Amino acid sequence: MHAALITELGRLPEIGEAPDPVRGGGEALIQVLAVPLNPIDVNVGAGRFYGGSPALPYVPGCECVGRVVAGEALAARTLVWAHGAGMGVRRDGALGEFLVVPEDVCVPVPEGSDPALAAALGIAGLAGWLPVAVRAPVQEGETVLVLGATGTVGLVALQGARLLGAGRVVAAGRRPEALERALRLGADAVVSCEEPDLAAALREACGGDGPSLVVDPLWGEPVVAAAKAAAPGARIVNIGQSAGPAAPLLSADVRGKQLNVLGHSNFGTSREVLNREYLRLVELAGSGEVELEIERFPLDRAAEAWRRQAEGAGVKVVVDLPAG
Repeated sequence: MHAALITELGRLPEIGEAPDPVRGGGEALIQVLAVPLNPIDVNVGAGRFYGGSPALPYVPGCECVGRVVAGEALAARTLVWAHGAGMGVRRDGALGEFLVVPEDVCVPVPEGSDPALAAALGIAGLAGWLPVAVRAPVQEGETVLVLGATGTVGLVALQGARLLGAGRVVAAGRRPEALERALRLGADAVVSCEEPDLAAALREACGGDGPSLVVDPLWGEPVVAAAKAAAPGARIVNIGQSAGPAAPLLSADVRGKQLNVLGHSNFGTSREVLNREYLRLVELAGSGEVELEIERFPLDRAAEAWRRQAEGAGVKVVVDLPAG
């Protein structure tokens, strides 16, 4: 089959031929329609992922949306989101024409869904949605601060907080044009992370005692400033470290305000919750209540898509494959 291949760690994928996958018991053969690229894909391909990389050459891609060609419990032509079972991490992934995965990692997607949008709502969409819907559910009328609200994860968190009843939502990030997009998608105020006194700027934008919920894909200095700005008893949900792996939180802030610092990872969430909330998110996107900006590439431009993801595109990068 035609596929993108990582032939050397640290190099862009190359288009070539990979063996046709063979279905075994309890597995589904899927025709791939859309593959969103994620930081984990780039890190595995660069040899930076703590879990290692598959044997070279391998097909990358940790998730996809496609149609079942053959299965046991899944009927042919069923549209599904597939994620897990080591795809793209311990074994060949989704960035090819076909994929074989266990049926229990496939979630049927409503017919009529845009495959690229449904795919984009997977790993990245859930990383933004689950913190506000499950890990630290938004409380009616509260003030929510979303750090890193200029990428897909942050923008989903922002929209989710608004939909779930937040009274005020503040977006913080570095790219001015992306902060303008955050305003269009429901932020009441935006703050540049380049502010010389970021804590003061965040507190002023949030008003009152500061945010009672902070969604944090950044860690590093931004979360230190958010802790200083936070209201007493605030919850801080960390979901990433794109601003740095260490954050010197002051004991006075954490103890004095009795802050609750929580961690979230999609990998630590049960399959039942992932599937349920994924379908909820797809429904919200289908009705236009959650929006994503998607940049689409055909398979033969996978290297360009990979480069865009590695550079931090600020939009969701998705590789489209033709339906057969």
